[in-house]
Amino acid sequence: MGDKSDRKFPRVIFLDAVGTLFGVRGSVGEIYGEVARRFGVEVSAVALNRAFFRSFKAAGAPAFEETDPVTIQRKEFAWWRAIAIQTFQQVDAFQRFSNFEEFFAELYAHFAAAEPWFLYPDVRPALERWQAMGVQLGVLSNFDSRLYKVLQALDLMDYFASITISTEVGAAKPDAKIFAIALQKHDCLPEFAWHIGDSFEEDYQAALAIGMRGIWLRRKAVVGDRG
Repeated sequence: MGDKSDRKFPRVIFLDAVGTLFGVRGSVGEIYGEVARRFGVEVSAVALNRAFFRSFKAAGAPAFEETDPVTIQRKEFAWWRAIAIQTFQQVDAFQRFSNFEEFFAELYAHFAAAEPWFLYPDVRPALERWQAMGVQLGVLSNFDSRLYKVLQALDLMDYFASITISTEVGAAKPDAKIFAIALQKHDCLPEFAWHIGDSFEEDYQAALAIGMRGIWLRRKAVVGDRG
């Protein structure tokens, strides 16, 4: 991250979150399985990981029309709960929970902490370099409001002047609307902004389509990463 190019540095650099700033430790399946074991349910991490990504893909974009923060958080919780239910149903483990609601509440809270995540080693040096150059930084992500806690837990919040999350703005990447909202926060035209992310379609192509410079960050694959 942060290599020089033939263009001048922009006014603003937006970055994706998962798969760009930080990744999942191990895999989502491993984490789901680890928390499930606390509730007496033993399931293959590999099977859970496959089932999770099928359920996640089928869930559609995490974007809601509501503006009330409490309502948004309730919808975020319900969106992820549905994915978790489908994940465990696919591996024939859902009925083995004596209290799935208690399990899911713990699982959901777990992903708001630092423990399930790791910071990519190139991230902090790049953020510090850009910040020293006077470049404004923003996060632009198809995440949910737990992202604030994750960024705080990973000691990243102070680098960012803006955070734009799909569940809070009613649009998810690659929709141009979420990029336009992020740009408005900086009063910046697309041609003076970059967006860096690990998804070719949702980050690179979507940024180009709105007139920004898109940078596709092709990290070494880590099982369990999701953007």
